[in-house]
Amino acid sequence: MSHSIFGQVTAVRKFVNGDIEIDFYHEDDLTTYRYSSDPGKLGNFSKELIEILVPTLATDICVEIFFGDDGNPTYVELEECDDEDDLDDEEFDDDSEE
Repeated sequence: MSHSIFGQVTAVRKFVNGDIEIDFYHEDDLTTYRYSSDPGKLGNFSKELIEILVPTLATDICVEIFFGDDGNPTYVELEECDDEDDLDDEEFDDDSEE
């Protein structure tokens, strides 16, 4: 069964050998995803998908990662994250105008 997770990239590690690791924060969990150029290593992300995620570090971009039935990522969607503080301020402003 395919599924998706929604969160943000919190850390990126690039290695001299071309491997890339990202830490992905979602639902109060931190998961490390990897890409490896060495076919002997287990890499669970394609180079194309991991390169989309790397630049989202330290931004207000949230990521939804979609996985296929085999558990491997199939595609990602990026969107601007909602800032909960901004939403609270907007609600407060709406109440004060009445």
